[in-house]
Amino acid sequence: MRFLQIVRVHKFSGLLLACVSFGAQATEVALAGVFPGKALVLINNGAPRALAVGASTPEGVRIVAVDDSGATVDVDGKRRRLVVGEQTVSVGATGGASESVVLQGDSRGHFHAQGAVNGVAIRFLVDTGATSVALGRSDALRAGVAYTRGEPRIMETANGQARGWLVSLDSVRINGITLRNVPGVVLEVDMPQALLGMSFLNRMDMRREGGALYLRQRY
Repeated sequence: MRFLQIVRVHKFSGLLLACVSFGAQATEVALAGVFPGKALVLINNGAPRALAVGASTPEGVRIVAVDDSGATVDVDGKRRRLVVGEQTVSVGATGGASESVVLQGDSRGHFHAQGAVNGVAIRFLVDTGATSVALGRSDALRAGVAYTRGEPRIMETANGQARGWLVSLDSVRINGITLRNVPGVVLEVDMPQALLGMSFLNRMDMRREGGALYLRQRY
């Protein structure tokens, strides 16, 4: 039998934030939540601040509007709409856009992300110790992955050995980032949540600052 290690230690989990960066000297604004007339924002990975509509910060961030689903912010004349859990956009000085995601860790330093496989909603645990994106049987069936056509393997997991299959996933999406033909594995047992492993993460620029993990698509 051949063995493939897919799980080591679950290193990250947390909250998905809407984030936008502005200008050559980028000001990063993340939306952590909304309240009546106020937005809970993180600026340049700082501590959360509850700002009322019309309020401005020393960094030049102004809250333009807040509603039940998100907030509109203005930074140096550039206005953007932020919605928690939806597509994130990073805007540079040239006006070009690239997709990025900011994950805020919990007290244990874990990061979770809401995403999709083949267009079907899947909740992921970010795991830099997993060599591939890993799905349990139920998630794979929901996503229409014909995993039994893949190459069978005996996998080493955090809970011991399990039968699995090597597959190619048509698409994997995390917020606004979508990758095609992503190597993955499917276990014959169910998993508490899917693992976002290095077959996805190695195509990202990853940066961890404080309690936040920044992902930006490289290719």
